[in-house]
Amino acid sequence: MNKAQRQHAIAALLETTAVHNQPELVEHLAAIDIKATQATVSRDLEELGAVKVRVPGGEPVYAIPEPHERPVSDDHLRRVLSEWLISAESSGNLVVLRTPPGSAHVVASALDRSSVPLPGVLGTVAGDDTLLVIAQEGCSGAELASTLRSVAGLPPKNNKEQ
Repeated sequence: MNKAQRQHAIAALLETTAVHNQPELVEHLAAIDIKATQATVSRDLEELGAVKVRVPGGEPVYAIPEPHERPVSDDHLRRVLSEWLISAESSGNLVVLRTPPGSAHVVASALDRSSVPLPGVLGTVAGDDTLLVIAQEGCSGAELASTLRSVAGLPPKNNKEQ
């Protein structure tokens, strides 16, 4: 089971089950044949944007807010880009980002939900392993691609970007 599948299972569990703490979540995952450590679950909860909320009766449980309610930190954006971004190419005011298969939506979501939006990002459209980033007026696709490569820790494309 890969990380995306495990995180999907965690999100599904949190929608249907009151989970009070991380060891309890590890047990619930084990019950459905998903092996994970408490440290892994902790990182997954952070990446999913899980928060503790009080339910009727006053007990705190984990919940995942709606996507539009979950800003992601700059550190999270940096981690996502460094982990999933393979390349960034531009044309006009567009940037085409390549990711491993099935990962484009992860990068698009991190860009869309960034708590401090990257200058120049107007919006994203994601497919399976490719996503399109539209640059705002006044920002070229080349500038935005260079910024995204830099945040991801990828080498500059050419001497113009150094």
